Amino acid sequence: MSLRLGLSKLLLLYGIFLIILRYVYYSVVEMTENELVAKLHDIEWEDFEVKAAKSELPKNVWESVSAFSNTSGGWLVLGIKQSGKTFEIQGVDNIEKLEQDFLGTLRGEKFNQRLTVTPKRYTIDGKNILAFYIPEVDLKPVYYNNPINTFIRMGSGDQRATEGEIRAMFRDQCFGKKTEETIPETSIEMLNLNTLKSYRFALGQTPNLVSLREVNDAEFCEQVNITRNGLLTYAGLLMFGKAPYVLRYVPTFCVDYIEIPGPTIQQAEVRYTYRIPEQDNIWEAVQIILRRFRTLVDAPIHIKDDGFATTDESQYNVLREALANMVMHCDHFDSLRSCIRVYTDHIEFMNGGAFPLPVKDILGKIYSKLRNPTIAKLFRYVGIAENAGYGMEKLISWESLTGTRPTIESDRTIAVVSFPLKSAIRRKAEDGNGAKNGAKNGAKNGAKTTSRQDVILALMIDNPGITLDEIAIAIGVGTSTVDREIAKMTHLIRRVGSKKGGRWEIIEDYSGM
Repeated sequence: MSLRLGLSKLLLLYGIFLIILRYVYYSVVEMTENELVAKLHDIEWEDFEVKAAKSELPKNVWESVSAFSNTSGGWLVLGIKQSGKTFEIQGVDNIEKLEQDFLGTLRGEKFNQRLTVTPKRYTIDGKNILAFYIPEVDLKPVYYNNPINTFIRMGSGDQRATEGEIRAMFRDQCFGKKTEETIPETSIEMLNLNTLKSYRFALGQTPNLVSLREVNDAEFCEQVNITRNGLLTYAGLLMFGKAPYVLRYVPTFCVDYIEIPGPTIQQAEVRYTYRIPEQDNIWEAVQIILRRFRTLVDAPIHIKDDGFATTDESQYNVLREALANMVMHCDHFDSLRSCIRVYTDHIEFMNGGAFPLPVKDILGKIYSKLRNPTIAKLFRYVGIAENAGYGMEKLISWESLTGTRPTIESDRTIAVVSFPLKSAIRRKAEDGNGAKNGAKNGAKNGAKTTSRQDVILALMIDNPGITLDEIAIAIGVGTSTVDREIAKMTHLIRRVGSKKGGRWEIIEDYSGM
């Protein structure tokens, strides 16, 4: 005869499962009695699933095995029937047979990999209950018969994974490994040596890897894992490769950046006002994007009595960290293109490839698990990224710097980090005519510079060797416009040396942005 469970027996049943969980060293969060009662009224839990299995294993039992394996693990309990918001203990007739059938199937060829589970037997009111703890596995997806039979745990139920989620799980099997592999029949000749020279120059401005400053390119590449035994790694090719070779071996490669004159794509009058041209490799794309960032955030510049400039680059440094994180965590082999979208009121970093853990489990902790370890190290060597484990804290510091809260979202296929933005682009949109209105307002208020000239000065202070072409690209105008602006700034700057190898010097104080 079946037995209906009252609240006290529900508490007893759940108490038994808590003991089971502790026995297998499963982490259990303590809760008050009221919290437990509230949980029981929810009937089902993310880590707890019941099945009525009187004499045979139900067909949908394998869905739960797949779901727990692909998500966060959990208990599968046989011999209990759920009817609405009540449990009914039915028990199982032949507990030995069911246990052997279940374990035998997991060791057979039904699943794509062997699964190790923990079985437990219990007797409640004279009825046999069979329970299995199914742990999360590292190598996902886990499916039976065919990849289409891949399930994930959503809330308190099992759901069939989408095609995109299944692809993401297959790619995650190479998490932290794929870009570390070498590529057959490749060599340092496939690198853009000008790009590598630019990187080594940036490295020379830091105290890092001093012992490698004088070695030749081939030795340098071996020491930092750009090459290994003469063969390019995927990380080295992506960072510094020539475009034809990058696209040959990683045809999905792209680091995209778009400035959109509106709060949404739908509200923008034109699709975009600037889009980064296709670049050979990651390093070249990053250099252009970093220069664009200079125009987006407030970075007050002050000239001290000794003639040296100081700037508060806190906001810029957060965006720089977000860019580095995007590239370091990007799944460069995914067809989903990573992209930075700059709207008039926010900047959005959209990435193919999720964070390795839920965001809530990373915040407040020193945590480092990278999809592309060598790319991450190359950025850290030149000071573009934080030390391992601290990047997420840098991102959330945006709120203390600006008073606006960033949002960080991540699912199985995509990650998006968004920062509210009171940027130069937004100021231009509000002004209507951008630099033209800035010049009028500057003259009216007695200012020495327009907003565009402030940006040019910031670029020169950051990189005294910057060329006219590079300034034009950074602020989205032609070189003739830059020439005209510089001609109006002779009381502030001077050119030292030749056009090609010279540098800019600041010669007078001015009011920064």
